[in-house]
Amino acid sequence: MNLESNQVTVNKSATELVAFLSDVKNFEQLMPDNISKFEVIRENAFVFALKGMPEIALEIKESLPPNKVVLGAISDKLPFTLTAAIDEVNEQTSNTQLHFEGEFNAMMAMMVKGPISKFLETLSSNLAKL
Repeated sequence: MNLESNQVTVNKSATELVAFLSDVKNFEQLMPDNISKFEVIRENAFVFALKGMPEIALEIKESLPPNKVVLGAISDKLPFTLTAAIDEVNEQTSNTQLHFEGEFNAMMAMMVKGPISKFLETLSSNLAKL
């Protein structure tokens, strides 16, 4: 299953945005209001939970300044990646789009598509507010 957020403009250069997204503690600022847990578990990993949803642990799999940061699920139960594709507009701003790629059976994909789409849009709109 592949999902994409809308592209948003962020008031940070591409290099600054990659640095921001490569620091996992910064993801707490991007989370939706209905977050029930956020905890940094390692220098490059965090766990979060939204109300009514199971905990999800993510780690930074790849950071390629100035254009990409890839996070991936730590658990093999729900294998997926979340990629921030970043394009620099000028020295103060960049455009970014989030890409979700997961391997789910058809039933699971149906159940998670709506919540994940909403989650991606929340993350991207919170990025635009930085």
